[in-house]
Amino acid sequence: MRLHYLQHVPFETPAHIAQWAIARGFDWQGSHLYAGEPLPALTEVDALIVMGGPMGVHDEALYRWLGAEKAFLRQAIANGLPILGICLGAQLLAEVLGATVTAAPMKEIGWFPIELTAAAQAHPWFQDWPSQLTVLHWHGDMFSLPPGAIPLAKSAACPQQGFLWGDRVVGFQFHLEVTPASLGELIHHCQHELVPDRYIQSATEIQAQAAQTALLAPYLERFLERWIQQ
Repeated sequence: MRLHYLQHVPFETPAHIAQWAIARGFDWQGSHLYAGEPLPALTEVDALIVMGGPMGVHDEALYRWLGAEKAFLRQAIANGLPILGICLGAQLLAEVLGATVTAAPMKEIGWFPIELTAAAQAHPWFQDWPSQLTVLHWHGDMFSLPPGAIPLAKSAACPQQGFLWGDRVVGFQFHLEVTPASLGELIHHCQHELVPDRYIQSATEIQAQAAQTALLAPYLERFLERWIQQ
């Protein structure tokens, strides 16, 4: 199995996804787009992970690789490639699938619960997930539901927290992949965003719940196993 990830900044890594893929013995490769690395040939990829980042989907003038990445994702979807998008990755997938991506009414940063939709709870990939799960959020934008997609989750601050389009394309607005180390990197590089607000926790509050990453890992792994075998 050849898994490839697209990374947008040095500090938002696949983290636990990489640990899982390597432990499974997959061919695990990545494109660090911020460093000018090229996108892969689709013929060399069996599944794709699209990571997060502080930029927005409309920032093509600042990040010239965004336009090429969107075109690549359109082709990957057309080719039927399994794709998982996380945070910015989910927003990019939503946009290329015809949804709108806009600034959210409130930023959502920290550990807050999501509520699974009835459709998600009935889906075999998520049937053993609890109806509510506390996850890490770090976003200021949000996406509408792409046409034809199934909504997976919502939170108090954001009406769309995930979607499934077809049987292979998944977007998570939230972060299941974080480890204590990657969480520390995220806090270090983005702590300027941690200003007091209703759905923004302090660095201390976020770090205090770092043990939650270990509780999320089994849900992530079970999802990945089912998604990759689809």
